[in-house]
Amino acid sequence: MKIIHCADLHLDSNMTSNLSREQAKQRKAELLATFERMIAYAKDNSVKAVIIAGDLYDKKNISANARNVFLSAINNNPDITFYYLRGNHDAESLFIDCDTIPDNIKMFNDSWTSYKIEAPEDNSVITINGVELTADNSNVIYNSLVLDSNNYNIVTLHGQEAMSSSKDKTEVISLKELKNKAIDYLALGHIHSYKMEQLDSRGVYCYPGCLEGRGFDECGEHGFVLLDIKDNKLVGNEFISVSYRNLYEEDVDISECMNSVEMAEKVREVLYNKDYASASLIKVVLTGQIDINAEKNLTYITENFKNDYYYFKLYDHTSIKVDYSSYQYDKSLKGEFVRLVESDDTLDDITKASIIKIGIDALSGEEFI
Repeated sequence: MKIIHCADLHLDSNMTSNLSREQAKQRKAELLATFERMIAYAKDNSVKAVIIAGDLYDKKNISANARNVFLSAINNNPDITFYYLRGNHDAESLFIDCDTIPDNIKMFNDSWTSYKIEAPEDNSVITINGVELTADNSNVIYNSLVLDSNNYNIVTLHGQEAMSSSKDKTEVISLKELKNKAIDYLALGHIHSYKMEQLDSRGVYCYPGCLEGRGFDECGEHGFVLLDIKDNKLVGNEFISVSYRNLYEEDVDISECMNSVEMAEKVREVLYNKDYASASLIKVVLTGQIDINAEKNLTYITENFKNDYYYFKLYDHTSIKVDYSSYQYDKSLKGEFVRLVESDDTLDDITKASIIKIGIDALSGEEFI
């Protein structure tokens, strides 16, 4: 039996981080389309169940478009059962306009709910168990979880993993308390990047991540996890990348560069070696110590790349390197200025270098940006 594990879809997210209004509108539509593409994959690959481990939506008030996309996916795929566990962002109003809730969507609440799937074709008995974490149940859910070790047991929760207890338990999942509970696969949501690790000698735990990255804190590929279970054993698990666009952040050391042309070439070398698709969103952070006499124009560097990608942003985290010995005997106004700033004990080295850079640019007739 094939099962999809996804989480943190955040349908209806505004997608406004870093983007123009038109780009945000497009990304919002792409997020819905990515969800539909995942469902199409499920249909084409004979997936029998889709587990949504929280945060299907991004906010309590959801648009009609986002609601209809999800409900249409359920109604148009009666052979797929959807197991939907609500997260901290999810809305209570999902089914408010529905005469009846579709038979192929199964929900969870604040006490353990278990669904059994029997697959006689491969002798599997699979249980999908879940509970929505609250401030009231966080202390009791672990002791009340009872599983039959003869079954293949999937447990789904939404929250932050932790090996020790926490004061705020509403969204914290104690992995320690879930060990040796006959869990085969712990289907989690809340963390927006893919992660799969061993839970104990029997089972694993997994965060599939979100379907589309929304900001540069969600870089890399995004998608869902496909499970294949036969004879009550996990015979295959695969991360399936499905996102329209990916976000990437690259640090570029420009310490040896003396002008903007060289800096742009250094950025180009790093990006082109990675061969990022033109649909990508790229953040480049300039790093290193550059010479006080180096010419650096961020607008010029940005212009070299802004049309190569869907979105390109340049950040300058460089510091300035001053060779004070070269100005020790310089009798020019520039030399006097450098020595004056260097001798000021009230300034730290970073501030001195910044002041000297501004002063030298001014004395040289350069416009400070």
